[in-house]
Amino acid sequence: MTYKAEYIWIDGTEPTAKLRSKTKVLADGAEPSLWGFDGSSTNQATGHSSDLVLKPVFTCPDPIRGGDNVLVMCEVLHTDMTPHASNTRAPLVEVAERFAEQDSWFGIEQEYTFFKEGRPLGFPLGGFPAPQGGYYCGVGADEVFGRDIVELHLDRCLAAGLAISGINAEVMPGQWEFQVGPAGPLEVGDHMWVARWLLYRTAEEFDVAATLDPKPVKGDWNGAGAHTNFSTKAMREGYEPIITACEALADNAMEHVKNYGHGIEDRLTGHHETAPWDKFSYGVSDRGASVRIPWQVEVDKKGYIEDRRPNANVDPYVVARLMVDTCCTALEKAGQV
Repeated sequence: MTYKAEYIWIDGTEPTAKLRSKTKVLADGAEPSLWGFDGSSTNQATGHSSDLVLKPVFTCPDPIRGGDNVLVMCEVLHTDMTPHASNTRAPLVEVAERFAEQDSWFGIEQEYTFFKEGRPLGFPLGGFPAPQGGYYCGVGADEVFGRDIVELHLDRCLAAGLAISGINAEVMPGQWEFQVGPAGPLEVGDHMWVARWLLYRTAEEFDVAATLDPKPVKGDWNGAGAHTNFSTKAMREGYEPIITACEALADNAMEHVKNYGHGIEDRLTGHHETAPWDKFSYGVSDRGASVRIPWQVEVDKKGYIEDRRPNANVDPYVVARLMVDTCCTALEKAGQV
């Protein structure tokens, strides 16, 4: 007897990497192991030295094929087993281990947009729908587009055992969001990348494309982000560490912004519930700030913060590494651990 393992990895496409996958048939009882691929076809190697290695790092049930079949998230290595330059998970491992005692938690809000025949679902041919606003968390065929895909994607994420915690329709027609978390730094990235793969694969069955473009429609329409909620054990127990984390993010603002996804200047304009990309701010209950402190957190004097800057196309491994490194370093220095 055999089963199928779908090996998933992040390629080397720039400025925004893509997901790739291929299927390996394994004997029952055999664990997914190292597997090679042609890096010259994924923007990760040249033709004269094209062999690269897939290293399984996270495995879950395959909710599409069912049975004993699995999805396998992989890191990309060179043949000498060192991390490839496109492997953004490996640097996160080192940072996550260094600050493991601070017990970082993440929740990432993944916005995305459905496209069909070159326009967002719900956009009429050659024109525009009614202005945004009524579509957010809407109901009815005149306000919601793509719900059948979204519901199937949610069911598949749950069947795969991913840490998905919710879905909602967003501000623009054809725009949706799902949330992954709470989860640790590595878990949130592994689960998010697999959830993205399941989103693309599910939409494929409906002849629809799902895009993480941070500004899918120019003009007076919301962009698409990946708001990142973050806390450490100290932040979940007191308010001073929350302010320390916000101040640390202020001190490292530009390093974060330049790694928060291609096209961030188009989305972080100071309009449409964003702060300008080149001006850092934080505030309580302020969705126009770079970092929001939820009102309940101020009331309780403990909790978490929401970094509203990451684009929908951000690499979750990168945002987790930056958040942990910046905030945990500052908290350690302040003795707030």
